[in-house]
Parts: sequence; structure tokens; C-alpha cells
Amino acid sequence: MMAALTGHSLSAHHSFAMYDQSMTYVFTGVVERLNPDGAHMQIAFVPLNDKRDALVRDAAGMPATWLVEMGGSAQMAREGITVGGFLRGTVFSVGLMPLRSGQRAGARVDGLIECPKGKPPAAGMHCDSVEGAIPHGGDRLAKPTAAWKP
Repeated sequence: MMAALTGHSLSAHHSFAMYDQSMTYVFTGVVERLNPDGAHMQIAFVPLNDKRDALVRDAAGMPATWLVEMGGSAQMAREGITVGGFLRGTVFSVGLMPLRSGQRAGARVDGLIECPKGKPPAAGMHCDSVEGAIPHGGDRLAKPTAAWKP
């Protein structure tokens, strides 16, 4: 049942108590780095603003970096998400269940959609709206149930 709710996000051994499963945020952001790991691959990213022309920054003016946790590196490679394929600067859209702690991190929900290189989505849209976008781990982007505000 949990796997159906979270798509391809995490392995069964993981406790979901740390995530707020009542909320799904959807972000379009820019890859800072990938953290490959046997148990869980993570993508560190900075969300783009609603106009899709600048990075979101925190109150101190620093990029508001988020971390999305997914399945293991081998599973993610089968979905086309690799260190060599998701380079710094790649624009993508993803849904996630945020951590209950309030830290900027969460577990992936449903598919991750990569924008074609050099083609960010229009204002207020996500990569699934861009012609030539590449789906990973499912053809659909999660539906947001809440919006994160920096």
C-alpha cells in the first residue's frame, strides 16, 4: 500500500513516520549535486521562482537548497537518474513529501520530469509542460496538496 502511495520514492525498509504524508510539494528546480548511495540516492537542488527565471533564496540571500530522497542508486539508474546524467544545472520537476522536522528535504512522490537542456518551463509551469521533457520513474508529476514558502 505504501509503495503505491509514494511511487518509486523509497525502499520498504524506510520509516515514513519522519515525512508529513498529508502534504505533497511540487518543485521545479536546478540540480546542485547528486549524492549516490546504495540505500538512497539524493538530489540537492534549488527551486526556481514562479517566473522560472531565478533561484529561490532564503532570508539571508543564500540559495534555498532542498534535498529529495529516492530509491537506491541502482534503482535510480534503471529509471535514468545517474550522476553522469543529472549534472549540476539540470532543470527538473519533482513532487515530495516534506520532512516533519521542517528541514528542507523530503521523499520523492511519483515521477521526476527532466526539462530539455536550455528549455525551462514557462512561468508557473513545471517540466511536464515542456515539449521534449524526459520522465523518470513514472510519466506523471505528483499533484501538489500544499505550497512551500521560503
